[in-house]
Amino acid sequence: MTDPAHEQRRQRLIGIGLMCGAVADFACLDAIAKYLGTHMDTLQVVSVRYASAFLLTLLISNPILRPGLLRTQKPSLQLGRSLLLLGSTCFNFMAFRYLQLDEALAILFSTPFMVAILAGPMLGEWVGWRRWIAIGVGFIGVLVVVRPGLGGLQWAALLSFGSAVCYAFYSITTRMLARYDSSQTTLFYSNMLGAAIMLPVLPFVWTPPRSVLDGVLMVALGALGAFGHFMLISAHRHAPASVLSPFMYSQLVWAGALGYLVFANVPSRWTLAGAAIVIASGLYLLHRERRTQAPVAPGQPG
Repeated sequence: MTDPAHEQRRQRLIGIGLMCGAVADFACLDAIAKYLGTHMDTLQVVSVRYASAFLLTLLISNPILRPGLLRTQKPSLQLGRSLLLLGSTCFNFMAFRYLQLDEALAILFSTPFMVAILAGPMLGEWVGWRRWIAIGVGFIGVLVVVRPGLGGLQWAALLSFGSAVCYAFYSITTRMLARYDSSQTTLFYSNMLGAAIMLPVLPFVWTPPRSVLDGVLMVALGALGAFGHFMLISAHRHAPASVLSPFMYSQLVWAGALGYLVFANVPSRWTLAGAAIVIASGLYLLHRERRTQAPVAPGQPG
């Protein structure tokens, strides 16, 4: 007979692994979006991201191959979640036109605080003091990278903050839907509704790709978006949002590497120090999950 505590630890570790894979995927997506945004309208980049994601997922998972795909127990929640993801994407891609990857992501990393605050009253997933400390330490690492107050941030930071707010509520609704609908259904709705909203806009902002590479990257946006969000949805089926959200900090490491490889941004000593703190925070959280001996009850420290 399987030990319930052991099974819970296993499920949470699977969720953490999927979350780490998802944010690495999103770092690649963000780098491509920033690159395309230098010579394309932001709304075109968003539209292409959703259109290609919808078409690619339609080939693999559609109502013909999966007759119950469109069946949802929470249609209003599916709509709300899809709009939140679209809003977060639009705000984020617009911010990339004015901010560096690490600046935009650092602001977006305020999401775990919002998720931790919302997860208690909305999901009954209360955060214990150890996880609060780990979240705080991870955020300190982000502040080390950005060093706010030195004149580096600008009005466009509000765009990233808007993206963070949308993403926090998106994370909560994703966890809520994981209790009712399959991952394939949730992914299909987010891509379908996003494409339905953005495709009518595309003719007004369309400019042809400058090269074959641009065309490939436009398709890759959709593929990365679909695969990344499938991993994210699956992660929320295995672990609580309050456990998963701090691991989004690992995206900073990927963003730093891609910033160097794609945009020739050499990480400073502050970036390296902050990344080390972020990694240490994530490793501590992983260590805590391995040592968990029993399910954490609401209100119980963990």
